[in-house]
Amino acid sequence: MTAEVFTLTPSHALWPRQLDDRLKSAAPSSLSITGQPGLLTGCKVGLFCSIRCPDAAAFRAYDACRKLRDESVTVVSGFHSPVEKECLRILLEGKQRIIVCPARAIGKMRIPVEWKPALESGRLLIASRFEQSPRRADTGSARRRNELVAALSDEVFIIHAEPGGGIERIARLVEQWNVPRRTF
Repeated sequence: MTAEVFTLTPSHALWPRQLDDRLKSAAPSSLSITGQPGLLTGCKVGLFCSIRCPDAAAFRAYDACRKLRDESVTVVSGFHSPVEKECLRILLEGKQRIIVCPARAIGKMRIPVEWKPALESGRLLIASRFEQSPRRADTGSARRRNELVAALSDEVFIIHAEPGGGIERIARLVEQWNVPRRTF
């Protein structure tokens, strides 16, 4: 399944102003979106986890995601690492809002079948800062995607950050922006 993609620009009333405030000159000039743009409003918890994650941290994260799901908290993430993917599976079982930010253009993206009910019910939004390329995620696009997720977040939940890795860099960035960290 592919879905219709719309372009959201800074002139749109639903444009998230914190993108410009936090990312400054690195802010995207538009967002490609599929789903309800209204999901960009309201409080959002950014979820991050390094690809390598200790089992104990992963199990705590799954319990935390069940709490976020049960409390109807809007969660935004790239949902790319194995732990993030499992968190998305848990969140899709609920009724809360979810914003998925891929590290690639979404114009020809195949929407996973398990996302379809949430997308059709208006509680899932796919948002990308990439218009035409890349068609596959790479290290640079993942870094820029994570910056987007962090800039959209009102709070962050960092499950695990590998020392010297990209999520550790994001943790420092959200600290500079004074974005509160959610702990469980």
